Amino acid sequence: MKKAMMVLALYAAAGGHMVMAGQPAITMYQDPNCGCCGGWARHMRDNGHDVKVIPSADMAAVKAAHGVPMQLASCHTARVEGSGQIVEGHVPASAVRKMLLDPSVAGVAAPGMPMNSPGMGPMDGNLITVDFQGRPFSRD
Repeated sequence: MKKAMMVLALYAAAGGHMVMAGQPAITMYQDPNCGCCGGWARHMRDNGHDVKVIPSADMAAVKAAHGVPMQLASCHTARVEGSGQIVEGHVPASAVRKMLLDPSVAGVAAPGMPMNSPGMGPMDGNLITVDFQGRPFSRD
């Protein structure tokens, strides 16, 4: 908790720019026939992440290999380089930043394809993301 507070204090002192400059790279696996995943990748790039896209015809195998609970599945699966944490689906960058502050969180998800999520539609402040135990993680 102390470490998280220090990071937030430094972020505020830097006028919000420090964290953006150092966002980790992300590898996103997606079905090559899915059209909405590119919108999420753009959202993450706009928030300072380098996103590498890997098409996969067997997303079920990708999700199993990365420990995604099937009840939380969405259209794409991403791995944060360095931490190994997983982002399942259209999770906003703000929730990814929150996850990165807590290495004990294995992954977060926006199950299904919510219309109020990055890459799907306008955010309305009501998107609930969950951790991999299915507990609410953030509201964006």
